[in-house]
Amino acid sequence: MVYHSSFVDEEGIAKACGCPLLPLKSHIKGPAPVSDRDRTDIVDEAITFFRANVFFRNFDIKSPADKLLIYLTFYINVALKRLEGCRTLAEGTKAIINLGLEKVPVPGESGFPFPGLFALPQSQKEAELLRNYLKQIREETSGRLLSVAYRPNGTPNKWWLAFAKRKFMNIIAP
Repeated sequence: MVYHSSFVDEEGIAKACGCPLLPLKSHIKGPAPVSDRDRTDIVDEAITFFRANVFFRNFDIKSPADKLLIYLTFYINVALKRLEGCRTLAEGTKAIINLGLEKVPVPGESGFPFPGLFALPQSQKEAELLRNYLKQIREETSGRLLSVAYRPNGTPNKWWLAFAKRKFMNIIAP
């Protein structure tokens, strides 16, 4: 059974291209609303559910937040692939920073991993809003992922990095 997002209530949540702009517990500047530090956000859910959800080839979408969960699960998979050869936290941090510097594609652009998951942007402003939100959420996910992919002493956590070999929804991560 696939784990779905608990963010099913859409009241008061802005959207861009059908993607809900959910609140984040983040210090990173961006368009996402700020969430309370003691509440679970979508990044917490994605990291918590990653090791179970990565085994599924099909994902039944029950809410728009599930679409964001799918995107984050794929991004975590890509990030773990980048961390696979990094033997220390410093090397892993450098690899994640380089991943964060890459251009973030939006629906309709080449390189977007899930054509049809989100609607095409209706305007350039909507495309930039989604791009900035995805960039912010990717940076936040990367930072939190480093804390679980590496132990406090800076060595890799094999129970996380082993999942770099998995393909999510039969998509090969770059």
